[in-house]
Amino acid sequence: MSDPSLRDTGSQRLSRRGFIAGTSSILGAAALASHATAAARTVAAAAAASAPIENGANVPALVIGTGYGGSVAALRLAQAGVDVHMIEMGMAWDTPGADGKIFCNTTSPDQRSYWLRTRTKQPLSNFLGFPIDKDIPRYTGILDAEEMGGIIVYQGRGVGGGSLVNGGMAVTPKRSNFAAILPSVDAEEMYGTYYPRANAGLGVGLVDPVWFDTVDCYQFARVGRKHAQRSGFPFVFVPDVYDWDYMEQEAAGTVPKSAVAGEILYGNNYGKKSLQKTYIAQARATGRVTISPLHKVTSVTPAAGGGYTVVIEQINTTGDVTGTKTVTAGKVFFAAGSVGTSKLLVRLKATGALANLNSEIGKGWGDNGNVMCGRANHMWDPTGKVQASIPCGGIDNWDAGGAFAEVAPLPTGIETYASFYLSITKNPNRAEFTYNAASGAVQLNWQTAWKQPSIDMAKTIFDKINAKEGTIYRTDLFGTNKIWGDHLTYHPLGGAVLGKATDNYGRLHGYTGLYVIDGALIPGNTSVNPFVTITALAERNIEKIIATDL
Repeated sequence: MSDPSLRDTGSQRLSRRGFIAGTSSILGAAALASHATAAARTVAAAAAASAPIENGANVPALVIGTGYGGSVAALRLAQAGVDVHMIEMGMAWDTPGADGKIFCNTTSPDQRSYWLRTRTKQPLSNFLGFPIDKDIPRYTGILDAEEMGGIIVYQGRGVGGGSLVNGGMAVTPKRSNFAAILPSVDAEEMYGTYYPRANAGLGVGLVDPVWFDTVDCYQFARVGRKHAQRSGFPFVFVPDVYDWDYMEQEAAGTVPKSAVAGEILYGNNYGKKSLQKTYIAQARATGRVTISPLHKVTSVTPAAGGGYTVVIEQINTTGDVTGTKTVTAGKVFFAAGSVGTSKLLVRLKATGALANLNSEIGKGWGDNGNVMCGRANHMWDPTGKVQASIPCGGIDNWDAGGAFAEVAPLPTGIETYASFYLSITKNPNRAEFTYNAASGAVQLNWQTAWKQPSIDMAKTIFDKINAKEGTIYRTDLFGTNKIWGDHLTYHPLGGAVLGKATDNYGRLHGYTGLYVIDGALIPGNTSVNPFVTITALAERNIEKIIATDL
């Protein structure tokens, strides 16, 4: 269990089936008592969960955001007997659209696809030499492409946060890398207790290698494996939070298709175990957690009688403010994602609302070294016109070249003869959020040139593969004659770094009862996809907070 993320190609089927069953007992005993209590209040809880927070409400714990850290905090607080209200800027995503589905398809984005944009902003802006973005109605869609100077930060908008829009790659970092990720955190505790707890709570499992080797929808990944291994790089199967049994049925044509239909960027209608199906579902079942979608926190200040006064704007599906509410919270947990939490805290400090926050607020932000590229393969290496949108393998050159490359799908519905990759690299550059008093905006000073180390590290893999295979980079995916997708990140981290802006458990310096519990705590890089580390750190921190602060 020490490194559940990096399994070799000989992993047995039991490692996938047994992973969830074997580890779920960690949560089972703890959940029994709270489930029994919740059963008696099911009807009242269901009604309360669908009602937005009222003006003047007084809540013991307010969680800002419903992503990984916030969902962990809400569940564990509720299980400890604390009533929790969660504030979510995005929608609930529980109502089908006109097509009968909640989420739109990757290849057919509509108003559900983007957060308050009138034109899509797809990570791959071009295909076969043609631009592919299109006009859409302005709507509180699921994916935010937030342009922040030198970088576009992709973030999930809705109940479940980033879990709604990511590929679900649930990667635990190599233990040898952990000291560089969170140097003040005990690795023994993380790998012995909190990573297993996070993997259990998230429902992590592995693809069946035998099935992988035969199914059409993973031909692209098998080509990626062949090319990596022929150049001397290890290909590793990576755990995911997709329901692999459902995936196999999709491929067999016995259930509605989801991943096999290419659903990924704008939500997944069936098989992915996003947070609404795991932590949030358990939190709601306690009867102690309520959620207000389409609400946005704008101010947090100390209340005269103790606790904090929180100002919240309610918005409609075109982004207009329809009302403002003021509530009181005993404790406030900032879990709006790295960007959301950092921007809010920087603004609150600069405007004097939380003037005692220290000078580390807004610092230590990084992009997890994200950079994309594609390779043009030979005609004898087709990658398949049907590609499962859930990646399940990667190329590990972290120790030698500072890069871990996800072998990603390119689900276009046609044969492309292309291999596509999202690399995570050891990029050392860190940016800072600052408040612009003239405009009232919070800005990030990231520079596109800071992506060059990521490109250089990714090239340690793909230059070698191209040389070995006699192939070239694709130049039609990110603009005209542009090889590298160096304009974006899916993995924003930092801005309120653990042990600097907070103590070693996420308590904000300067204020009792204010906490950061999301990816803002992690200083810029996790060496792999970050959400398991965010979840595990939240599990660690909330356990300490419940034991000592409540």
